[in-house]
Amino acid sequence: MLAAVRDRAADPRVAAAARALSRGGEHAALWLAAGAAAAAADPARRAAWLRGTALIGAAHLVSMGVKRVVRRPRPPLAGHRAPLVRTAGRHSFPSSHAASSAAAAVAFAALAPMTRRYVPAAAAAMCASRLLVGVHYPTDVAAGALLGGLTAGAGRRWVRYG
Repeated sequence: MLAAVRDRAADPRVAAAARALSRGGEHAALWLAAGAAAAAADPARRAAWLRGTALIGAAHLVSMGVKRVVRRPRPPLAGHRAPLVRTAGRHSFPSSHAASSAAAAVAFAALAPMTRRYVPAAAAAMCASRLLVGVHYPTDVAAGALLGGLTAGAGRRWVRYG
């Protein structure tokens, strides 16, 4: 399965998009920036946007903690092309990109109708990018998404009502 997904990145357009998403998702940067921008643009709900952004940061930190305990190595490269991106660490499980992306989908969905339409699609693309660039197993991405969704889900009420 890994080889089949990774082979999709042979298309230069797919590879470029996957690289861009993966780089933007390092340390949850894309989602944290989106939350800060939304907080600046929506003064009436600024505090809620900042709480949602905090949940994304929390999901990222939780995933990094789990990663340090589990210490699963990145997928091997035997017979396949090298990864398309460099990684911040050598451990794979769970995917922190997937955790922050799922957390963004859950946390931001509580705040604006537009986010319910677009953020889950962007989060799914971010998750897929980690497989396409060759740095995660599918189970890493699934576990990261579950962890991020649960983390943000636990704080969803806090996002909306403080």
